[in-house]
Amino acid sequence: MQTAALDLLRTTFGHPGFRGEQADIVECVASGNDALVLMPTGGGKSLCYQLPALLRDGCGIVVSPLIALMQDQVEALRQLGVRAACLNSTLDAAAAAGVERDLLAGNLDLLYVAPERLLTGRFLNLLDRAQGGPGIALFAIDEAHCVSQWGHDFRPEYRQLTILHERWPGVPRIALTATADAPTRREIAERLALDEARQFVSSFDRPNIRYRVVQKDGNGSRALLDFLAGHRGESGIVYAFSRKRVEKVAEQLQAAGVDALPYHAGMPAEQRAANQRRFLQADGVVMVATIAFGMGIDKPDVRFVAHVDLPKSIEGYYQETGRAGRDGQPAEAWLSYGLGDVVNLRQLINQGEAGEERKQLEVRKLDALLGYCESTDCRRQALLGWFGEAHRGACGNCDNCIDPPESWDGTEAARKALSCVYRSEQRFGAGHLIDILRGVSTEKVQRFGHERLSTWGIGADLDARQWSGVFRQLVAGGLLEADVERHNALRLTALATPVLRGERSLRFRKEAPKAARRRGGSTTPMIELAPEAMLRFDALREWRAATAREQNVPAYVIFHDATLRAIAEADPGDLDDLAGIAGIGGTKLERYGEAVLQQLFDVA
Repeated sequence: MQTAALDLLRTTFGHPGFRGEQADIVECVASGNDALVLMPTGGGKSLCYQLPALLRDGCGIVVSPLIALMQDQVEALRQLGVRAACLNSTLDAAAAAGVERDLLAGNLDLLYVAPERLLTGRFLNLLDRAQGGPGIALFAIDEAHCVSQWGHDFRPEYRQLTILHERWPGVPRIALTATADAPTRREIAERLALDEARQFVSSFDRPNIRYRVVQKDGNGSRALLDFLAGHRGESGIVYAFSRKRVEKVAEQLQAAGVDALPYHAGMPAEQRAANQRRFLQADGVVMVATIAFGMGIDKPDVRFVAHVDLPKSIEGYYQETGRAGRDGQPAEAWLSYGLGDVVNLRQLINQGEAGEERKQLEVRKLDALLGYCESTDCRRQALLGWFGEAHRGACGNCDNCIDPPESWDGTEAARKALSCVYRSEQRFGAGHLIDILRGVSTEKVQRFGHERLSTWGIGADLDARQWSGVFRQLVAGGLLEADVERHNALRLTALATPVLRGERSLRFRKEAPKAARRRGGSTTPMIELAPEAMLRFDALREWRAATAREQNVPAYVIFHDATLRAIAEADPGDLDDLAGIAGIGGTKLERYGEAVLQQLFDVA
């Protein structure tokens, strides 16, 4: 079985060998056993069910939650010569009937379907007929974390997928996800009746991604533009908190000459689809989006993911940043956040309709993300620790390791800030409290007589930016919270008492100098090629873009950037040389080999 799997991997998919636990997973499922696979984005999860489906008799049925994901994977498989199809709402009746006929005739290797369609009586009956005919090779449940009610992508239909095991107990199942902490992992196994399945848990580490966190200066748009200056001409995603913010940021980027497009659920469906299509098919497009965008996006050459607002949870942050650098090449995850983000998200949780248990869980997840942001230790160590994975730290590829931040004894400043909150009757936000502490006589200060408070002017030794950092870290640490009913006024929590009594000391992260935060550019190591190789690479990308437009498919299903880069570096002289490059299987060699060699010849 292993020899046949390796042969398929090389001849069909163009890969020289398996990565990590791929070989063991393929062997497990191809042998008829169930598996639960946790593997980071870009780790090669799709191969773990695609190869067993090709090795076993019948058609592999893939449960996938998003139409965009289905269509991209089907097109990528067809480019490899694999007989793949999908059934979703974009197909008219005649096209859907054709797919059903192909399934029953044994003309499909893989069929992608949404959970909602799979659970219909019509489709279940279709699978009965297929099992009695050409057979069902396996069931693959992608994005399996959608089964968890505590997760960030809960889909209630996923909970009914136990019907697959109940109705066809002899068909192996494989559930896959890139995002699941230990409790979610247990819930996936329980909800999908995979308690007896073999579990494969790969490292969650994405060593090619560089993590950076910066504090907001105003609304953060200037810092974003500085960051993007280091990624000119590269594809990336910018995540923003709200639809309105998405539109605003997209406009700012367009005005600055960035090829940026907006994406959010409030846009017309046609425009949303057109923007997504352009992002997938073209090089160098920046998508500005809410979290409505991204799950299932297979674009491998996303060189950066930027958050201009704080995400809702550490799992959401991990999954969103994981869309960068799927090709294994250097990429960057950049996050800008401030006190307003913390206040807004806590307010969103408190005002939500979820039960108290759910709210407490969401607060814990937000607090974990805040701890990650404020940490002075290795970012990778903190991030992986949430998923129960130990890391030695000192990764050398995050801002804290590259340029270690300073910390300072903030106990006295914290006591001043907390006392000011108390003396002003816990009725005001950070901006006004900072004016009191610094002794700034504003109209509001005079109106409330706050120049007579004992805390008036006692913090003149720190500037407004430093005090903003103090309040941000006090909120992040849970010593202060926003009062929703009083326009987000800050109020003390029980954790503030030991500090005010002198029973607890605090250390704060030192705020980076304003000039340092605005230096701009990216510290990500760029992917460099020799001048001659760069000419070949550019020519290959232009050819790929034109070919993708002709076929109306994403550019990366023709060839990944990594494959084009390898071709440009190797400069093969004939088809035999070209066949030896990773990422070029037999079908692609036959389909595109001569055209690729022609591009190289034209550049030479």
